[in-house]
Amino acid sequence: MRSMTKTNEDMLAIAHSCVEMARHKGATEASAGAYRIRTVNFQWREGKPEKVEESTKRHVQLAVFVDGRYAVVSTSDLRRDALKTFIGDAVELAKSLAKDPYRSLPDPALYQGQSSTDLNLEDPNYKRVSSDIRRQIASEAEAAARAVKGREAILSVTASVNDTLTEHCLVNSNGFSGRSRDTTFFVSASVSARDQDGRRPEDYAYAGARHFSAIPSGGVIGREAAERTIARLGAKKGPSAAMTMVVDNRAAGRMLGFLMGPLSGASLQQQRSFLEGKLGQQVFGNRMTIIDDPFVPRGFGSRLWDSEGMAAKVRPVLEAGVLKSYYIDSYYGRKLGVAPTSASASNLRWTLGDKSRDALVAAIEDGVLVTVFLGGNSNGLTGDFSLGVQGFRIRAGKLEEPVGEMNISGNHLEFWKTLAAVGNDPFPYSALRTPTLVFDGVSFAGV
Repeated sequence: MRSMTKTNEDMLAIAHSCVEMARHKGATEASAGAYRIRTVNFQWREGKPEKVEESTKRHVQLAVFVDGRYAVVSTSDLRRDALKTFIGDAVELAKSLAKDPYRSLPDPALYQGQSSTDLNLEDPNYKRVSSDIRRQIASEAEAAARAVKGREAILSVTASVNDTLTEHCLVNSNGFSGRSRDTTFFVSASVSARDQDGRRPEDYAYAGARHFSAIPSGGVIGREAAERTIARLGAKKGPSAAMTMVVDNRAAGRMLGFLMGPLSGASLQQQRSFLEGKLGQQVFGNRMTIIDDPFVPRGFGSRLWDSEGMAAKVRPVLEAGVLKSYYIDSYYGRKLGVAPTSASASNLRWTLGDKSRDALVAAIEDGVLVTVFLGGNSNGLTGDFSLGVQGFRIRAGKLEEPVGEMNISGNHLEFWKTLAAVGNDPFPYSALRTPTLVFDGVSFAGV
């Protein structure tokens, strides 16, 4: 494991100190997470910097367990005397609460087996990303956006460059001590335009990576944002019909995200999940095979241990549509009487198809390519959902006029069974890593 900086060592010492003080004050068990987060946000608009923000924040989140009682508190005042008072108050607070027999730290056996894989999450050249570099990237994004065909319709361009360095240390009083560092870099551009009927369509593009060298140029991002916006000019409501729906890989993450909440231990235990009791059953289409993989190098969800300190493991979530695993932390594992897995997802690795988005579109005779889901809702208890969509009509394998102000609705248990094809193009700028997805017979509500 890469050696930590002195600052990270200091944060680890603070976490250990907090746990020791909590035990001294009367806590049966304690857990302390210490964080140092440096963030820089550079925003460029209409040819000049609009906003520059830099912040470094340090804080501790402390969980104390006192004879079956539990409290979690946080503070940014890390002076030792202040921490003593803060932790004493936290222990007294916990003593005033009702007992919960399920509250305790994870079984220490769950800390064992931690991988030693180098996930390469920290860019060693992080400090070399200067204000001049951020300014150059943002200005290139605007210039590229304003150079696209149809640029006369563009009203405004906003570009942003953001980077973050996160240091995290976790100490549990029953034997876990861990620390990590990671960096993230994001470049984005947002473009608005004027349509002939007075409407002002907007769209955006973005890219992110753990290492700065993996970020596309500002010109690439600005051009994509402008092209997406210009392509929206003249959008109209399409016809109401049952058609094939191709979902762009960026947009597909919205649909998959609706499944994550119902997979959680909290939703299951509180009977707020349409996936309750379905472990081992065929709940979705046989083209859905998804693995939770925390060991993807430079992945946005990569980790060696989770938020409780449990060792990260590769686990199947869906195999050919069969539900194989839930996301259950130690608390809800005890309440449900099952072994914990992890409190949250890491990276999702799909079994991919062999075709790109363009190739999938070329095979569609009549349908809609969805590029954005707008508004709407999804009910985690029933699985019912309703979403606004915008995108493009597909005719004879070609993208035609832009469409919008349309809706789709259904139930996840039925909808995902209509998955007809999976692309070969996982979206690289999200831990969900969704590829292009094709669904048969989707009912669109339009004119």
